[in-house]
This record gives sequence, structure tokens and C-alpha cells, in this order.
Amino acid sequence: MSSDRDTARNPASYARRIIHWLLARPPEERVTWLDRFNSCICKAAMFLTAVAVIITFYEVVLRYIFGSPTLWVNEMTLWTGSIIFLMAGVYAMQRRSHIRITAVYDLMSPRVKLISDAVSTLVIVAYAAMMIVASYEIAWSTLMSWERFGTFWNPPIPATVKPLVLIATGLVALQAISNFFVDARNTLGASGGRSDKVEKDG
Repeated sequence: MSSDRDTARNPASYARRIIHWLLARPPEERVTWLDRFNSCICKAAMFLTAVAVIITFYEVVLRYIFGSPTLWVNEMTLWTGSIIFLMAGVYAMQRRSHIRITAVYDLMSPRVKLISDAVSTLVIVAYAAMMIVASYEIAWSTLMSWERFGTFWNPPIPATVKPLVLIATGLVALQAISNFFVDARNTLGASGGRSDKVEKDG
């Protein structure tokens, strides 16, 4: 209890706890450097949710209480929401919480699951490759020209979000590959362990 009070009084201690949380090891049994990297940047993106909530509350107060709406909150919320949405895809892949037909998948044997994972990984990588190749020039030119939103506040939403779409797509594909090899190692290792046990018992 006293440590919590000390943390509240000491911003440096609170900052250290946030950094420790950002860099904490993901909960999976086998963790790669990519798991750690994606987990860290996705956790950092979570703070943008709080930013979006705070500025939206600020806008509501100014608009409906003081009758003085802002020109930037709506676009800032769109900006932060876009980043959160993209990083959520990376986070879902890192935590293996993406959508799959579990009613069918759970009935499969480990080796059939591995084949299914291989097919889905190939599909993800193929999609990511086509997406990046087809959109690279547009994203790069948007970034280099620092394209803005075209409104009164005029934030550089296109210049940041378009390249981030390709970065997030690439990270999802890399994470899918990493997940597949980790799962394959676990599956084949478990199968090898069972066969060794059978031989010993025999």
C-alpha cells in the first residue's frame, strides 16, 4: 500500500513502472525477439486510446457547455484511432487472438493444425507482399511530400497513416511467420517426445 502511495508521489517511479510494463516479456511459452518488439510497440499504442478519450471529453465540454467547439479534436481522434486500429492487428497476431474457425480447428490433430497454419501463413504473406508492392510508391510519395488532410487544421494524417498501413501489414506477416515456426517447433518437438517415450516403453 505504501509503495503505491510512493509511486503516485514519485513520477520517476511511475515512469519506470510503465517502461517495465512496455518491455515485459510476453506471456507465450516461447518468445522471439519479434514477439518482444511487436508487444512493446503495440502496448505503447494503447496509450493513444487514453489520448483519444481525453481529447473527446475535452471537445464535449467545450462544445456543449461553453459553446466553443475545437477545430482539431475530431481529426486528432481520427488520427489516433487509425494508429490504434493498425497496431491492434499486429497485437492480435502476436497474441494469436486473430479470427479462426475454432469449432473446426480444435477438432484437428496437431499435425493437421500445423498444415492449416502453414496454409494460412502463406495466404497472409502473399497478401502482405501484394499489398506492399502495389502500395509502396503511393505511400512513399505521400510521406516524401508530407501530404496533409486538407482541412483548416490540416494534420499530416495521409503522410503518416499510409506508410504505417504497409509497416503494420509487414509486421503482421512477419509475426505470422514467426508464430508458425514456433508452433511447428512445439508440435514436432512434442511429437518427437511422445515417440521417444513409446520406444522406451516398448
